[in-house]
Parts: sequence; C-alpha cells; structure tokens
Amino acid sequence: MPFRTTRHMTVVTIIAAMSACSSNWVQLSAAGQSVSVVPASEVRNCNRLGTANVNAADNIAFVQRGANTLQEELTVLARNEAGAMGGNRVTPESTIEEGRQTFGVFRC
Repeated sequence: MPFRTTRHMTVVTIIAAMSACSSNWVQLSAAGQSVSVVPASEVRNCNRLGTANVNAADNIAFVQRGANTLQEELTVLARNEAGAMGGNRVTPESTIEEGRQTFGVFRC
C-alpha cells in the first residue's frame, strides 16, 4: 500500500509540474508579435505568402495535454513562422490533428 501511494503522489507531482511549465514552452518571437490571428474572411484582400505547418506535443509521458494549451502553442508557433516569412496575419486552415495544424500566412 505505501508503494501505491508514493507512486500516485509522484504522478500527481509530475502532472502539476508539467501544467505549471507548459505555458513557457513556446515563446512569441519579436517577428511574431506583429502577426495577428484572424478569420479567413479578413484576409480576402491580402497577399498570400504561403502556409505555416506547425506542430507541438499533444501528450507528454502518456498524459493528454489540454486543448486550450495546445491551441495556444500552435498559434504562437504559426505567428512566429509568419513573422519570419514577412507576414502580418495568419488564419487557421485545418483543425488540430495529432498536435499538428496548418495556418495560411498573409501580408495585408
């Protein structure tokens, strides 16, 4: 019984530590700061520069990550990539599948 309690506490501690650190794993770059996430209807009159195919871990150590955290990280990665491409707008073009998502990159 003591082994089971110790193992349970170890798992709880690891999950808590991962949750506390998860928002710091992906940082917005200087170039990414000038990029906005907008719906497709707002880029109709913009120049398409390409796509940002981004991915992040959707689970860590067999623990499924929260959808909101994953979406935030993918959005930051897309903004960073768009900024590096010279874009100032991104719009999601796919849903998240296995930690991957595609964004259109535009210059408006």
